[in-house]
Amino acid sequence: MQFARVNDASIHYELIGTPGDKPVIAFANSLGTDFRIWRDVIVRLADAFTILVYDKRGHGLSDLVEAPYSIERHASDLAGLLDLLSIRRAVICGLSVGGLIAQSMYRLRPDLIDALILCDTAPKIGSDIIWNGRIADIEANGLVSMADAVMERWFTPAFRDLERTAVAGYANMLVRQPKEGYVAACAAIRDADLTNAASKIAVPTLCVVGDQDGATPPDLVRSMADLIPGARFAIIANAGHIPCVEQPETLVALIRDFIASLSAKDPPHER
Repeated sequence: MQFARVNDASIHYELIGTPGDKPVIAFANSLGTDFRIWRDVIVRLADAFTILVYDKRGHGLSDLVEAPYSIERHASDLAGLLDLLSIRRAVICGLSVGGLIAQSMYRLRPDLIDALILCDTAPKIGSDIIWNGRIADIEANGLVSMADAVMERWFTPAFRDLERTAVAGYANMLVRQPKEGYVAACAAIRDADLTNAASKIAVPTLCVVGDQDGATPPDLVRSMADLIPGARFAIIANAGHIPCVEQPETLVALIRDFIASLSAKDPPHER
């Protein structure tokens, strides 16, 4: 296991490959998960890319740290981790809240970013009422009280039926996250609105979404793509909110094609 002191937190991460040898992709996780959700994507990309995965503060094995903390703080953590690892440029791939982190990181440190891949996310996710209600429910009843509802948003009915053992494991991942870290992330999502910043994104961007995403539906993700100049948009069939688990081959194909399309101009690489 690898840990780094970034800002005021110990951040758990894994670096696969050597910066400078291959283009770098850094992955930022969704709410209630740790970096293991990217496994089936990593094994399909490690031949061509150096890969960085990490647990955001309050999740996985990273420090909880006293709340509150914002999406901007999460973005600062990722930027600080890249600096610490001497990664000067990377493609940032963020899922859900990880996509908010990626967008915020572009505003904070555009010098570190070659391109963005924004999965099942938006500049503004949900409303104050939704997030305040979820926070109150978790504080009263714990994460286990909402596990079934979250699995319904994360995965399609077909996946939940055919992969019951796996779904049970992902539910375990959710409920074993620190409650305080989950609540702090909910508050950070609630308070984040990057709508005005989206139109200022000036790096190549791919926006993707599962066709059955119950958290950030296709129309919401499409509206984000419309805000970002030149952004591409793709829908992944037979996927919910976490296509890296449910449809990793399709997501990997989109990532490879997107990054390959950049090479004619200026290949994303360490510079």
